[in-house]
Amino acid sequence: MTTTTSMTPALDILDARLELGDGDARVTALNNVSLTVNPGEFVAIVGPSGSGKSSLLAIAGALAKPDSGSVRIHGTDLGALGKNAAARFRLKTIGFVFQSGNLLPALTAADQLRLSARLAGNKNADVLGLLDAVGMSHRANNRPGQLSGGERQRVGIARALVNNPSLLLVDEPTAALDRARSHDVVQLLAERAQLSHVAVVMVTHDRDVLEYPDRVLEMIDGTLTEVSALSASL
Repeated sequence: MTTTTSMTPALDILDARLELGDGDARVTALNNVSLTVNPGEFVAIVGPSGSGKSSLLAIAGALAKPDSGSVRIHGTDLGALGKNAAARFRLKTIGFVFQSGNLLPALTAADQLRLSARLAGNKNADVLGLLDAVGMSHRANNRPGQLSGGERQRVGIARALVNNPSLLLVDEPTAALDRARSHDVVQLLAERAQLSHVAVVMVTHDRDVLEYPDRVLEMIDGTLTEVSALSASL
C-alpha cells in the first residue's frame, strides 16, 4: 500500500453535482461529490449499476463538466478548459483503461501504444519497455484477436500509461476475466500506481479484487462514501 502524499493532489473533485436527462426524467447522477486522490494512490469505487460511478469517471476524465463544483487535475481546473484544450489535456495527462482493453483490431500490441503516443505528440515513448513492464513484450507483434482477455487488458494498461499520465481511470477491468486473471490485472494496476507514481481510480463490481486498492469508496444514489472492502455492497 502506498503512503505517498503531495501538496497538489493528482485528482481533486470538490462538491461536484451533475444532473442528467430532462423534465420528469431528470436525475441527479452526482450529488455534491468530493474526492481527493494523491499521486501514487490507488482508489476503488464500488456501487450498484446506475449509482453514478460512470458519471464520476466522466467528470474526472474531462469528458463531462459538472453543473456545479470543481474538478482539478494537478491543480488544473478542468472547468476552465474549452473543448479543444480539454481534448489535448486528456491525451497528455489522463490514461483510460476500458473493459476488455478496447483495442483496435487491426493494430498489433506495439502499434496500439505507438498510435496513442503519436496522437499526443509524444516522440519519446518507450513502447517495448512498457509492454515489458506489463509482461507483454513477447506479444508485441500480435493483434487483439490473437490475445487472451487478460493479455488484452495488459496491453490496454500499457497503452494508458504510454504518455506518462498523472491520472489513470479504469472502468470495470475484470468484467470479462476469470478470477486468476482478474487478480493479475488489478495487482498490476496497484504496482503501476506505486512504480509510476500515477494516481489510479478504478470502478469495479468485483469484490474479490478489493484487497489491492489503498482505499475503497462506495457510490449510492450519486453520493460517495469511504468504506472498508468487506462492507462494500456491489
